[in-house]
Amino acid sequence: MTSRPVNAQTSRAGRTPVQLASLVFGIVFLLVGVLGFIPGVTANYGDLLFAGSGSGALLLGVFQVSILHNIVHLLFGVAGVALARTASGARNFLIWGGVIYFVLWIYGLFVAGGDTPANFVPLNNADNWLHLILAIAMVALGLLLGRRDTTTNRR
Repeated sequence: MTSRPVNAQTSRAGRTPVQLASLVFGIVFLLVGVLGFIPGVTANYGDLLFAGSGSGALLLGVFQVSILHNIVHLLFGVAGVALARTASGARNFLIWGGVIYFVLWIYGLFVAGGDTPANFVPLNNADNWLHLILAIAMVALGLLLGRRDTTTNRR
C-alpha cells in the first residue's frame, strides 16, 4: 500500500484548500436544492411550479424557487462535488461557476421580480444579491486557492 505525500497545502483527507472549497460549495448547493422541495423550509410550497415567475414558493421565506431552480441547484452541487476530486477541477468549478453566477446576476438585474417569460428560473431581488455574493466568493476562492495549489505543485 502506497501512501500519498502530505504537504502543508494538503489536508488530512488528501484534499487541497481549493478542493475543500469546491466540495463545501457543492454540498451547500445540493442541500439548497433538496431544501427547495421540503414544505415548511420552502414557504408557499403549494405554489411551487416547474418554472416561471408565477412560482410563489420561497426557500426560507426569502428566495423564489421553482422545480427547475431546485434542479439547477442540485446539478450545480453534483458538479461541485465531482470536480472537487482534483485541484484543477475544483479551481475550474469555482472560477467558471462564479462566472456563471455573475452572468446570472446581470441577467437578474433585468428580470428579477418581473412577471415576464424571461424570468423562467425564477429570480427575485434576494436571489439576485445572493448570486452576486456567490459570484465574488467563488471566483475569489478559485483564483486565490487555486493559484496557491498550482504554485506548490510545480516543485
